[in-house]
Amino acid sequence: MTIIKGPASAAIEKRISESGLRGAELSAGGEAACITFADYMEVCLYDPESGYYRVGGARVGKSGDFYTVSGVGDLMARAIAGAAHQWRSETARDDLASLLLAEWGAGTGRLSAQLAAVLSEGEEGSRIRFRQLLVEDHKGHQNEIAETYKMLHGGPLPVVRSSDEVWEQAERLLAGPLLLIANELLDAFPVHRVTRKDGVIVELGVAGDAENGFRYVRLPLTDKRIRMEMDRGELTLEEGDIREVCLAAGDWIRRLARAMGSGRVLIIDYGDCGEELSAPYRSEGTFMTYSNHLASDEPFHRPGGRDLTAHVNFTAVRRCAEEAGFTTLYYGTQKEFLLEQGMLQLLVEHDGANPFSYESRRNRAIRQLLLGDNMSESFKVLLLEKRENSV
Repeated sequence: MTIIKGPASAAIEKRISESGLRGAELSAGGEAACITFADYMEVCLYDPESGYYRVGGARVGKSGDFYTVSGVGDLMARAIAGAAHQWRSETARDDLASLLLAEWGAGTGRLSAQLAAVLSEGEEGSRIRFRQLLVEDHKGHQNEIAETYKMLHGGPLPVVRSSDEVWEQAERLLAGPLLLIANELLDAFPVHRVTRKDGVIVELGVAGDAENGFRYVRLPLTDKRIRMEMDRGELTLEEGDIREVCLAAGDWIRRLARAMGSGRVLIIDYGDCGEELSAPYRSEGTFMTYSNHLASDEPFHRPGGRDLTAHVNFTAVRRCAEEAGFTTLYYGTQKEFLLEQGMLQLLVEHDGANPFSYESRRNRAIRQLLLGDNMSESFKVLLLEKRENSV
C-alpha cells in the first residue's frame, strides 16, 4: 500500500514516541511502541496544529468532505422549531418566551441559521424569543458563520465560542432554559477499538511513524471503563470481531449535565442500539473515513486530512445520560421524528413542469430525508431533559 502522509502524521509519531505503551505486532513476533486507537483518532481530528476539525478549509458542504442534514433544505430546522414550540405549549412556562438555542459542533452555522429563520416566521405573538450560542472550534468554520447567517437569516448574529470557552464559562453561557442541539457531534468523538483474541478482549493500538506509515497492534485494555462497558453486555464480541467503545461520549454528557442549568438536549446522529451494533454483519465494527464525499474503512491514509467517524451506541449514550440526571423524552429514527413533527404537511402540490421550482425542490428534500440514502433509518434522534438540581 502506498504511504501518503497527512497533516497530523508528525504529531502522531511524536505521541507514539512519548506514550510508553507497547503493543504486539499482528503479523509478526515482537512489540512496538504505540498509542491507543482513541489517541490516534483524537490527534487526527483535534490536534491544535494539524487536526481535521481544528485547521484547514470547510469540512462540511459541497466543498467539504460530507453533508449534514442541514444540506437538505431547512426541514430539520422546521422539525426542531416544532419541538421547541411543543416544549413551550407542554410546560406553559413564561421563561420559554426567551430561550437559549445552542448548537455544539455548529460547523458553518447552517442548521442554526435555518432554525433562527424559521423561528422568526409567523405572527409576533406566536414567536419564541430566543438567543443563540454556537460552539465551534474550527477557525475556518467560525469565520464562515457570519456569512451563513447573512445568507439564510439576516437577523442578529449568534454568540460564537470555542468548547473550552463554554466549559470555562458554563454557569453564565449555559444558563437555562436551554435547548442544545448536537447534530452529528458524537460520531466524531474518539473511540477505542477492541477485539477478542484467543478468548481475551484486547485493544487495538496504533504503531508506526510518518515515513513508513501507521499500523494496528494489540495491547491489553488501557482503561478499566472499557472492560466495564463490555461487561454490561450492551455490546457482544465474538472471536475476531471488532467493536468501538466511545468513552468520550459519556464524558461529554456527564460534563454537560454538571455544567448546564435546566433545559433539553437534542442529539441527532447515525448509530443504533448496542444489540444492532453487535450484529454479525458488523463484525468489522462501524469505523469509517470520509474525504471528498467518498467513504473508506482505511484509517491510516492521510491522517489529519480525512474525517474519522464511528456509529453512536445509543444504548450507552442513553444510559450515561440517565445516570447523569437526564430524563429521556424521545428516542426514535429520524424518519419517525420528522413525521411526528408534521413533515408530510409540508409537501406542496405542483404541476411538475419546473423541476427547479421551490415546490419541486421542497418535495424532493422531504422524500430524501424520509426515504433516501438510508438516512431515515440509520439516523436517530434522542431528546433529553434536565431539570434544576437533577444531577
